[in-house]
Amino acid sequence: MKTLIVITGPTAVGKTALCLDIARHFGIPIINADSRQIYRELKIGTAAPTADELRQVRHYFVGTLQLADYYNASMYEQQVIELLDGLFQQNDYALLSGGSMMYIDAVCHGIDDIPTVDDETRNTMKQRLADEGLPALCDELRRLDPEHWAIVDRQNPRRVVHALEICLMTGRTYTSFRKMERGERNGKSGATRPFSIIKIGLNRDREELYERINERVDLMMAQGLIDEARRLLPLRQLNALNTVGYKELFAYFDGTWTLDEAVERIKGNTRRYARKQLTWFKKDMSMHWFHPEQKEEIINYIGNYENQV
Repeated sequence: MKTLIVITGPTAVGKTALCLDIARHFGIPIINADSRQIYRELKIGTAAPTADELRQVRHYFVGTLQLADYYNASMYEQQVIELLDGLFQQNDYALLSGGSMMYIDAVCHGIDDIPTVDDETRNTMKQRLADEGLPALCDELRRLDPEHWAIVDRQNPRRVVHALEICLMTGRTYTSFRKMERGERNGKSGATRPFSIIKIGLNRDREELYERINERVDLMMAQGLIDEARRLLPLRQLNALNTVGYKELFAYFDGTWTLDEAVERIKGNTRRYARKQLTWFKKDMSMHWFHPEQKEEIINYIGNYENQV
């Protein structure tokens, strides 16, 4: 049976180092599942794989798009499934790794086609955003689709407004357009995926994880995140830059915060995002959890997986 290994977990948990070892062990490339590392201009602020790491193991979906390119989870799903067709001809295993929740779900479970929003609804919501503000629309989304509200980036007006557009236009929740519920014991998506899926979640004690997040932000600053963000300032209106690490520094450039305040907000918002990731992943009962340093246990679990299901 062809098997897709999915290794995920919160930001800064230690996915990169482990996945390099797993990929080398099985002699396979890494399929990246990070919705921001796919943009070539976002290197430091997304902790994208380094040139040395890219030389060690072949990576897909790292630095392949420009910031202005349109991209979404549905496109990612289609491209990864096509890639897997070729990879499975060469090896019984493939490795998907990252922390972007919607991208991982799209590959594992598929996503339904979401209806196109009509012009009237779009114009109405655009005006409501201007008149009422984002917090009011977040409150409405919480009432109409509490499940999606719990995981959506509530600082991202584009995502909040789009979910509301679908709710109001169709009378259904945005969540209902996902093909199937997560949580199947074997991680398979019924007849839609001709391969097995092993889901491995990585986690650490909260204080340990938060310390790693803080250290990562300090390292990013030392590596030149300020200069990277300054180069991207003219493109700040692009959705890809509505991202932790960049939006806080844009506020610093505007004079809204001091540099120290911006850095502390990056750390706090990254910790908040890590909690959101864990909330999402822990709902998936097919996920098997490990500490990132349990490399041998993870390799053994993968090798014995077919005997455990």
